Amino acid sequence: MAKESMKARERKRERMVEKYAEKRAALKAAGDWDALQKLPKNSSYIRKHNRCSLTGRPRGYMRQFGISRVTFREMALDGKIPGVRKASW
Repeated sequence: MAKESMKARERKRERMVEKYAEKRAALKAAGDWDALQKLPKNSSYIRKHNRCSLTGRPRGYMRQFGISRVTFREMALDGKIPGVRKASW
């Protein structure tokens, strides 16, 4: 499980991306690169990283479910994800 500080940092980045999205788009459209450089680094969408919503794991993220592969497997085997079951043939 990820440290709480890492999860908090990621949430902070998400808030900053939302806050500066319109301003960034306007500056990019105008081609004002100097003003764009003066915005906070964490306001860039590129710096955001997908994390598991339950454990905070940064790798093996499944975008469709919003959780990591490990958490997905545990939940699927426990029957906590509707419509998902282990394949057997």
